[in-house]
Amino acid sequence: MTSDPVVLTRALLAAPSVTPARGEVFDVLEAMLVPLGFTVERFLRGEGEEGSDEEPVENLFAIRQGPVGSKHFAFAGHVDVVPPGEGWSCDPFEPELRQVPGGELLYGRGAVDMKGAVACFIAALAEIPAEAGTVSLIITGDEEGPALHGTRALIDHMRARDTIPDLILVGEPTSVNRLGDMMKIGRRGSVNIWLEVEGAQGHVAYPHLADNPLPKLVAMLTDLDALKLDEGTDWFQPSNLEITEINVPNKAHNVIPGKASARISIRFNDLHTGASLSEKVCAIADRHGGTVRPVISGESFLTPPGAFSELMAKAIEAETGIVPEASTSGGTSDARFLKDLAPVIEFGLVNATMHKTDEAVAVDDLHTLTAIYRRILTSALNS
Repeated sequence: MTSDPVVLTRALLAAPSVTPARGEVFDVLEAMLVPLGFTVERFLRGEGEEGSDEEPVENLFAIRQGPVGSKHFAFAGHVDVVPPGEGWSCDPFEPELRQVPGGELLYGRGAVDMKGAVACFIAALAEIPAEAGTVSLIITGDEEGPALHGTRALIDHMRARDTIPDLILVGEPTSVNRLGDMMKIGRRGSVNIWLEVEGAQGHVAYPHLADNPLPKLVAMLTDLDALKLDEGTDWFQPSNLEITEINVPNKAHNVIPGKASARISIRFNDLHTGASLSEKVCAIADRHGGTVRPVISGESFLTPPGAFSELMAKAIEAETGIVPEASTSGGTSDARFLKDLAPVIEFGLVNATMHKTDEAVAVDDLHTLTAIYRRILTSALNS
């Protein structure tokens, strides 16, 4: 099997895998791993109940056992992608190489987020002997979607077979301006909260016979918008609350609506939990006669700077000449689940084109990332 990351990336890109992914892209991945000595375990989750429109998700856990007592290093990621959308200059699922000023780019949906990183890790470990230690891949088809049946199901699978890694690298595209300038040592938490105020519908000319929920909702949102949750911490930016939706099901100009609702999203640091923020919002909603329904997507977490982050930084600097910034910025990722298994750090390609039309990765970056991952693997298994 080839260890060229460009060839491997192209093979993964050519297997369409709009979330939730299953089937062909996992066939391609398995075909890459089996010749390298990996035992590959695939399973479906989330088939849904009868009458449900929920689609099943495929997951893959692959492991190559090292000597008894050796370190276990895991790479985690996903092969599902967001829908390509309109306006591509090429077929998003027929990868295309183009020469551009400054180098060569490989185009395709998932090139950056994150089939390129998956391919680089496989290319890197192809040159790591099995005697070096245990290596595993934790790959889901449900990261870009609801993330209900993906990495969390893989964690259950790993716990059931008592295979817990010592360290986990997530290959999300963390670099900003050039490969190597940022790695993620934590993430803020996320909670979305639906708010609702019940009133009584009536004619606008007879307000005494109705109960308008809108003034109550507006007052509630005003109080929420005025909240200053914190000033940030040593490793996290300030938490922020954003109003993301207001809905009043009223198509008539002369009717006082009977109900009004809204949604807010809070990204929070380690001074809070999803539950504590939900309670705070609930108290404000109660004052205005509203109800809340919180959905916590994940809690904040931090892998404190130490041996793992130093190992990563040295590998990145050796190949790029850049000392990466250790950051907790950005949105959520599946690292929010994996941190319950082992210390986890995220590092991958430049994220400038992820989720965009004409998503593309620099060919040079694929080769450099492969070299970085090889250094990380060698150092982690020997530490």
